[in-house]
Amino acid sequence: MELGTSFSASGVNKKMLLSNPITQKSNVLPNSWLNQLNFSFPARKICSCRGIAKGSTISSLKTQEKVTGMSSNHSQDLELSSLTALCPLDGRYWGKVKELAPFMSEYGLIRFRILVEIKWLIKMSQIPQIVEVPSFSEEAQTFLHDLIDGFSMNDALEVKKIERVTNHDVKAVEYFLKQKCQSHPEISKVLEFFHFACTSEDINNLAHALMLKGALNMVILPVMDELIKAICDMATTHSSVPMLSRTHGQPASPTTLGKEMAIFAYRLSRERKEISRIEMLGKFAGAVGNYNAHVAAYPEINWPEIAEEFVLSLGLEFNPYVPQIETHDYMARLFHSIVQFNNILVDFDRDVWGYISLGYFKQTTKAGEIGSSTMPHKVNPIDFENSEGNLGVANGDLSHLSTKLPISRWQRDLTDSTVLRNMGVGLGHSLLAYRSALQGIQKLQVNEAALMEDLDKTWEVLAEPIQTVMRRYGVPEPYEKLKELTRGRAVNKESIREFIQKLDIPADAKTSLLNLTPHTYVGAAAELAKNVNEAIFLLSSPYLLK
Repeated sequence: MELGTSFSASGVNKKMLLSNPITQKSNVLPNSWLNQLNFSFPARKICSCRGIAKGSTISSLKTQEKVTGMSSNHSQDLELSSLTALCPLDGRYWGKVKELAPFMSEYGLIRFRILVEIKWLIKMSQIPQIVEVPSFSEEAQTFLHDLIDGFSMNDALEVKKIERVTNHDVKAVEYFLKQKCQSHPEISKVLEFFHFACTSEDINNLAHALMLKGALNMVILPVMDELIKAICDMATTHSSVPMLSRTHGQPASPTTLGKEMAIFAYRLSRERKEISRIEMLGKFAGAVGNYNAHVAAYPEINWPEIAEEFVLSLGLEFNPYVPQIETHDYMARLFHSIVQFNNILVDFDRDVWGYISLGYFKQTTKAGEIGSSTMPHKVNPIDFENSEGNLGVANGDLSHLSTKLPISRWQRDLTDSTVLRNMGVGLGHSLLAYRSALQGIQKLQVNEAALMEDLDKTWEVLAEPIQTVMRRYGVPEPYEKLKELTRGRAVNKESIREFIQKLDIPADAKTSLLNLTPHTYVGAAAELAKNVNEAIFLLSSPYLLK
């Protein structure tokens, strides 16, 4: 339970209920529960920050946002809006991350709690030994499923209204369901079997797992794939464009622009694949993981087997050994993997930022946009800077989640509850960063003239192939001879050719070296870039979290 999380149900402006494509039913995902995501609203608030004063309500998003009641002592009574939200994900960046809201918001958490509670009641009706809950008729089952499929914003507000009395969020869900079902002739007879033998964490851990699975499969992973594909396209399109490498910031053996992009595409795809392999776990073993209350009520039932069947039926994997909470080890692995994906993307953002600074990329401009408030000429790499900054915020949140969540005092403490409410923060800033990087990629134009100019000025990079060929043919001290020629000295085409002409090596080897230029000395870079799609399994075989 999380204390102090209720908000007023009065004065809700229905105009805030924006349309959202993520609320439509999915025909692609294999798990049946995902096909029921027929939300009637796109829930606000991905962040857990409470950006409103006591007694205020959710307001509509309008161009002119209203601020009310600012007094001389600076105390404020503000309506929650894009201007007053404490978290920028719920304000400035809402339009870029709102697809996460049906999963990672307070509404999403309540709805998945509703799903778990109802599915558990239906499961009990299918256990022969529980004669007090007879098998439901088809009509009763339809009624219960409709409570899940038709769960609305008004329903969520009603749950929050009940919570203001109970001061317990999961108990409020139970009472809400009893109210909804008290008029049904069959279900009204078994109302006390809602939340039967459950601790709140039985409901919460499954709801959190379903929230994460839905958010990742429906939003995060598809955008990761889109980003990887965009970088792959850069790799193949520019596979043969030669580029000067830089190690330690200094000129090094040439590569191709495409091959350097292929490195990032391959690294990101490997990490994305690791994310998809992580099993989402659930527990359903009661107050301290021993089925104490279950066995007391129905000792003849094999409760561990029932719990496993139930968790698997939700599309999750079963964790049989737990205290009160699911131990969150899978979450730690998941968030660590996302952090690593994000770290690789930071590396990409910084490299592209540097290439823009070198003039290797130009950026397309948009009419009306301003790069600097004082320097009219500026076209800044703001998308990659925005991406890098948000990845840092995301990784800070996700790193804390991954190190904190596996730790709980004895059979459980409440520190995980408030922390889990911030999952949407890390995922939201990650999503924002991915989309900023994608936007930046779309603006890039390769400036081949700048790339050629740098190569023309660095003939010294041919010292490596020359001394390597000299080694093959037994020329003494090849490295030392090239070091004397090139290290700290101005080297050009003529001085390199003059050195090659004097070498005592076979004529064909000498001819090959004479034909070599910084532009053509790229090894297998072009082929590596062209073949990157074959190396990345996800582009031809999409996959989702198990």
